[in-house]
Amino acid sequence: MTEIIKKADKFVLNLFKEKLPNTFIYHNYNHTKRVVKSTKELIENSEINVKEEEVLLLSAWLHDTGYTVKFDGHEEESVKIAEQFLQENNADSETIELVSKCIMATKLGTFPETKLEKIIRDADCSHLAKDYFDETSELLRQELQLLNIHNYSSEEWLAENVNLFTDKHQYFTNYASKNWKAGKDNNLSELLEKQTKKDQKLKKEETKARLKAEYKNNNPERSIQSLFRVTLRNHIKLSDIADTKANILLSVNAIIISLALANIIPKLDAVSNKHLLIPTLILVIFSVASIILSIMSTKPNVTTGEFTREQVESRDVNLLFFGNFHKMPFEQFKWGINEILKDKDYVYESLMLDLFLLGKVLHRKYMLLRLTYTVFMVGIIASVLSFVIAFYLK
Repeated sequence: MTEIIKKADKFVLNLFKEKLPNTFIYHNYNHTKRVVKSTKELIENSEINVKEEEVLLLSAWLHDTGYTVKFDGHEEESVKIAEQFLQENNADSETIELVSKCIMATKLGTFPETKLEKIIRDADCSHLAKDYFDETSELLRQELQLLNIHNYSSEEWLAENVNLFTDKHQYFTNYASKNWKAGKDNNLSELLEKQTKKDQKLKKEETKARLKAEYKNNNPERSIQSLFRVTLRNHIKLSDIADTKANILLSVNAIIISLALANIIPKLDAVSNKHLLIPTLILVIFSVASIILSIMSTKPNVTTGEFTREQVESRDVNLLFFGNFHKMPFEQFKWGINEILKDKDYVYESLMLDLFLLGKVLHRKYMLLRLTYTVFMVGIIASVLSFVIAFYLK
């Protein structure tokens, strides 16, 4: 190894340490060493003189130095760095020119013309034929992602590699064509196998999703079940809301009566407070009426808790409501449920009946609740007005 090549190795190592960002996890010193190693392999198996060997090794060491400046167009930057390095180390103009042409030949999409350009181009792409291809390929994908150049998914990257192997790359030297092509073809086979498996998996998932959608669209049972489930749940929530409102009115009026009994009524015996008798009675009467109506709205209806076989057979009883079977023996109840389950239409009819009866209960609850609020509001207004009038007349 000549002195200038040793200097090139040291120069590249120091340059990458100082100026190459950590995001370059593929295009770094390790990649450069692999290219140099492949270049040496091609040199040993080609008719190359000493001058040409020096040019190739210098090109291999310096071909990616432009990444310290920018990603796109790094080849041109590598040429500038290489020319400056070679001039500082007293390289002749012919060497500088040949090295520059070799570096530009590594640009993907260009066609190498000379023997030296073909060698450096094949060395730069030697990883396509190596058993470590998967590792280096993944490093390149992650590098592109870290540099915000392109975020390839695994499927997209697989397709890109297949396209690279089949359409964009070829080996130009005789040695690479004979000795590296087999490794490249093996890596391509593995890529195609992975792509086939992914395509099959994707098709399987698409078919599964399509069949699921078709089953959902063609199966009205799901829609019917959802209808009953949502509607029954909404009715139960409305019943809970009504009970909560009734409890609020009960509590408020109970507090009003307690305050009246404790603070106002005991003072009505005094002559000076006789004018407050009628307003107080109005307040208490309306509060008691509100309490009675609130209790009525929450009071459950008492049912027999029994049913007959004739009622089940004629579908005149709602077995989904506990009030119709809580006094029945289990065997009788079990028989009734089995009768319903024998006929799908009977099942839906039972659900409809349960829904209908819940609606009737809700109608009664909300009618009484509305009346309760009206009585409470009228009572408050009448009480306040009567107190005002009583104080005014006094």
